[in-house]
Amino acid sequence: MARTRAVDAPRPPPTTVAAVLKGRPAKVGLACPGSGAGPHWCGSKGRCGGMAWHRNDVRPSTATRRRAWLVVGLLFAAGFVNYLDRSTLSIANHDIASEMHLSPGQMGALLSVFAWTYALLQLPAGALADLLGPRVMLFAGMTAWSVAQVASGFVRSFGQFLIARGALGIGESPMFTAGARAVVDWFPVNARGLPLGLFNGASSFGPAVAPPLLTALMLAFGWRAMFVLMGLLGAGVSLAWILLYGTPERSGVPEPDLAALRAGETVRAGPVGWRVWAGLFRVPTTWAMVGGLFGIVYVTWLYVSWLPAYLEEARQVSVTRTGWLAAIPQAAGFAGACLGGLLSDALARRGIAPVASRRIPTVAGLLLAAVFTAGSAFAPDIATGLGLMSAALFCAYGAGSCSWALGATLAPADAIASLEAVQNVGGSLGGALAPLLTGLIVERTGSFIPAFLVAAVIAALSGVSYALVRSDAYAGLAAPDRASADETQGAASGGLRG
Repeated sequence: MARTRAVDAPRPPPTTVAAVLKGRPAKVGLACPGSGAGPHWCGSKGRCGGMAWHRNDVRPSTATRRRAWLVVGLLFAAGFVNYLDRSTLSIANHDIASEMHLSPGQMGALLSVFAWTYALLQLPAGALADLLGPRVMLFAGMTAWSVAQVASGFVRSFGQFLIARGALGIGESPMFTAGARAVVDWFPVNARGLPLGLFNGASSFGPAVAPPLLTALMLAFGWRAMFVLMGLLGAGVSLAWILLYGTPERSGVPEPDLAALRAGETVRAGPVGWRVWAGLFRVPTTWAMVGGLFGIVYVTWLYVSWLPAYLEEARQVSVTRTGWLAAIPQAAGFAGACLGGLLSDALARRGIAPVASRRIPTVAGLLLAAVFTAGSAFAPDIATGLGLMSAALFCAYGAGSCSWALGATLAPADAIASLEAVQNVGGSLGGALAPLLTGLIVERTGSFIPAFLVAAVIAALSGVSYALVRSDAYAGLAAPDRASADETQGAASGGLRG
């Protein structure tokens, strides 16, 4: 049973973490249904029956936590395979163009069609993830993209390849929105940063491992077999997901654990329909998140798509060394993704409101990524340049993890995949434009310096965009019947105003 501490004397809430910790009360009072996100202030309308400080120490059982981390392991495996599959075409670019007699323009179309189908399907994929649940959507998505990947190994024409790559983007579209919904289902609101950070870390771990792994497979078996093997690997992960994943309710999680998992959540919106969707687009915070994730993905895809060419052309690094050197910043990005989630959870545990604990490191990470990216443009040598780029990706991926946790904290739980999908449209556009715009800048100027400076400005502006996010932005999305019953339970609040 949860221990809840309270002080009955009304007083204004502290505005710093230190004040929260100093103000821990000694009396034990009745549990507050709105608690669950660390120390927080219940005002005169609080359901505890008065103004009081509360600290909720409830946690799910060990068995439930183990099951939750199994879900994270499955999501990481799926995300890892997801990014391996995205990388196959770029790794085999030269061999495919030579065998199929494709022009640079045709190869460019093959490389970009994935990004456009992926972006176009984000909104319906997010809505379906909220409606059907992550079990069904991720299984369908993984199966579809695995079939598309296997089919890519048997194509005989440019048109067939274009269809297969477009289908890959369609299949992968529910990956991160449905995965975020799965994390929300299995983790309480103040503990979602680390699991989302690990899940998001797959987007940097995959590109770091892809060059040596896929190159070895291609050299050993050929590019067609490489595509088929990656498709079969994805099918295996898809089968593991459908066999092992279930919602907490369907997995027999005890009622006290279910209460612990839902503690501090925003009031649920009910079935996701037109009212909820229209509500998302009417909220300025939604557009702030779209603009913010645009910058995160723009910066990360600048390095994913152009770092090898930068090392070879601007730094005269050999092709053999480029593969290994390009993996260093991506490895730093993986560390940043994991530690960013860990940091945001630590801030929430120390009394900072859940929304603020996600927003603060997101903004800080983007501003630091802008500084390091600008600095890397003028680095005097390779070692300094790689160090600054590694720092930039560490901060950018850390901000990315916190941004996904931010979306998972802001919206009602049964509308989170929809909100994350809308936010990810911005990310998809950033990922599609970064390679194109960088190439045009380098072609026009003959230098990578302006391209890095443009990315730095975009990162800084995206940090400002996330700073505009409001903690109570989606309080109006609660289902009318539930909102009237739980009028005081909006977005989870903590020691600082979110």
